[in-house]
Amino acid sequence: MSKLKGIYKSCISCKSSRNTHRKLITLQSAKSYKRCLRHLKQLGITPFKTVSKSRIIGCHFHKNSSLQSLLSLPQIKLVEKDYRIRAHGLPVSKPRKCSYSMPLLTPATIPALVPWNINLVKAPDAWATTRGKSINVAILDTGIASHPDLQIAGGINTINRGSYADDNGHGTHVAGIVAAVGKAGNLIGTAPEVNLYAVKALNKDGEGFVSDIIEGINWCVKNRMHVINMSFGILGSENSDTLHNAIKRAAKQGIVIVASAGNEGSTSQKIDVPASFNETIAVAATTRANKIASFSSRGSGIGVSAPGENITSTWLGNKYEKLSGTSMASPHVAGGAALLLAEKPGLRPNSVKTMLRKHALKLNDYSTIAQGAGLMQLDHIFEA
Repeated sequence: MSKLKGIYKSCISCKSSRNTHRKLITLQSAKSYKRCLRHLKQLGITPFKTVSKSRIIGCHFHKNSSLQSLLSLPQIKLVEKDYRIRAHGLPVSKPRKCSYSMPLLTPATIPALVPWNINLVKAPDAWATTRGKSINVAILDTGIASHPDLQIAGGINTINRGSYADDNGHGTHVAGIVAAVGKAGNLIGTAPEVNLYAVKALNKDGEGFVSDIIEGINWCVKNRMHVINMSFGILGSENSDTLHNAIKRAAKQGIVIVASAGNEGSTSQKIDVPASFNETIAVAATTRANKIASFSSRGSGIGVSAPGENITSTWLGNKYEKLSGTSMASPHVAGGAALLLAEKPGLRPNSVKTMLRKHALKLNDYSTIAQGAGLMQLDHIFEA
């Protein structure tokens, strides 16, 4: 047995057990990635995840194994825990069904059909110019359920290659805030004419792993998404260089990445990953009274704020649900970014962030670590 295979065998288990944990190996090159896969196969080890574009191999490592010998190999770029992810929504109340039909959308009826939160960010003022047509928006979440108010253009399930339909509700709720079309219910989203895509990387409990998120990000790059919404954070305020590298690649490709700040409240010292990465637009949550929500995390790096308390949106079973969380704030900004890109195609992610921040409304009595530049406002968003 070669020295290289011996090192792999000493660290990596053939299967998951109580004595193993999930780790992600990032290789330096495509050649070393393929070689590592070949060696693992010869050892009878089947990775739980392979992401060829990022040269990432996910394996179950023995808990008592030392990584020093593995990290010393020139082929190895990074070895990191496959951190757990959780959606940024607060507990759910009992859903309710809206049984009435929505009248035709005309200038005379718009005020009665637009939820307070969509009015608060002044999305209807931007609709005279564009409603987001031709922009691809991915909801990286628990999936999106079929709903009369949603038009899903496609998607992927990175957990098990199964259906991208939502089995939790969180992703469907987030999707409605971005793109509810207002045909069969009482809702219209921030950018109702975008192409909506479901990237299911979180399970029925609203939880997942960094490895599934990274695969979802790579799918978004390959399939030419313009905006990705990420309403989740890594548990335990951990950092992930592996995830950061994937987000950097997506941003470099011109994708605008919007992420929820977290729900740790006013005593939090920092916002969650991935919102804390410079390549994202981190979003705090506000209330109907233009206050920062009590649950919204505070910390440096917040870009803008948007409504996130008691937000009604689409839900499982053709229903509507009222939820709170920075999860609900983030998709307002994803929708705002989509509107901006529809009118000004080719804008780089940093320029989108700058313009959204420039036109935000500064809220009284709150510092930038609570609100960023302030409440997103879309009425003058197309102005320089």
